[in-house]
Amino acid sequence: MGKKSKTDGLQFKATGVQDSTQNDKATPQQKIQGADCHAGGTGGNKESDKISGEAVASNVDKNKVKVEYSVSGELVTMLARNNISIVFTSYQSGLLYMVGRNKDNGINVHQTGIPKPMGLCLDEHGGLTMTCGYQIMRLENILEKGQAINENFDACYVPRTVHITGRLDAHDVGLDDTGQVVFVNTRFNCLATPSSRHSFEVLWKPSFITALVDEDRCHLNGLAMQDGKPKYVTAVSRSNTIDGWRDRRADGGIVIDVKTDKIVCDGLSMPHSPRMHNGELWLLNAGTGELGTVEFNNVEHSEKNSKGYFKPKVFCPGFLRGLSFHGNLAFVGLSKPRYKRFEGLALDQKLKETDSEPWCGVQIIDLTTGTCVDWLRINGNVGELYDVEVLKNVVLPMAVPAVSDDAARLITYDGMLKS
Repeated sequence: MGKKSKTDGLQFKATGVQDSTQNDKATPQQKIQGADCHAGGTGGNKESDKISGEAVASNVDKNKVKVEYSVSGELVTMLARNNISIVFTSYQSGLLYMVGRNKDNGINVHQTGIPKPMGLCLDEHGGLTMTCGYQIMRLENILEKGQAINENFDACYVPRTVHITGRLDAHDVGLDDTGQVVFVNTRFNCLATPSSRHSFEVLWKPSFITALVDEDRCHLNGLAMQDGKPKYVTAVSRSNTIDGWRDRRADGGIVIDVKTDKIVCDGLSMPHSPRMHNGELWLLNAGTGELGTVEFNNVEHSEKNSKGYFKPKVFCPGFLRGLSFHGNLAFVGLSKPRYKRFEGLALDQKLKETDSEPWCGVQIIDLTTGTCVDWLRINGNVGELYDVEVLKNVVLPMAVPAVSDDAARLITYDGMLKS
């Protein structure tokens, strides 16, 4: 590329698009009012703390997803200091959210309509793999360093590979050392990979699951990758009957070592989002609202059995799903209860003890102090998130849905922007 330009020939006008934005007023808390929106990138520079918009995503009822966003006063500073952006999913709203910094030094929330977006995996090449309603998508950033689209966005994620799997209730996803997609097939209680002919190929299933059947028995959900291999998975129980996990939500949760097929931690409450970070296994004990680690090689516990134990580090006021790390920061997704109460879960009592209401949003935890240093909160008709990822070296990201006029019009090829 000869010289930097604002659009580098990639400008396109997305139809019906509005981004929720805010400018940095250095206040302890700032609010963004608006509705969730379809993909695109024409908004993002209004000088106001409150932005309204219409939801136009074809798979989302705009009358049901009106929300208000509020953020910590230093969120934009933290993003700038680390040169990162945040992406998270909500199957409830049918939206992929990308949180970045606009050109007025404010927060921009870009929203893309996706059918039931769930698990996220950012790979070393910058690709973003996502499980959703009946597909597994790989989105690629089509922009080079120094390029921008719609005069604002320095990253534009476009679906380039789409596997049609059918509705498998796929949860977490990862890539192995060959680039093969590995995902949690919750409906069939197994780890799987896409098939060129069928809906999936089985890679592994827990030994206590005696048959490959269309029955969510243990609610297998989380996946931790290590050195390009599936290392650990989480499940709500070790049940071997259809829907058996629902009766074990309070303390039936387990972590399984995929290679050895051994349960290495139990007694958990609806564990989610296992992740390896700095050589430690972190996870979210969703039913207690706790972020923590699984501790191994402890004499007290190893004398009783070979299992590790969960060591809580931080309590977050919500049902926790979605975990990513950047340096010494943990990005944790919080959801509100699906019903009026967390019936039978310790989280209900913890919220009472701390005189707190459950959150929906993302809290950023300093792992040294165990405190929440920044946050984004969602109030309104969206109360459930699933996964969180951190985009490195991205200021203002956007995405394009696979089925849209934007995807039909946006055409790129290698070398088209080089002078």
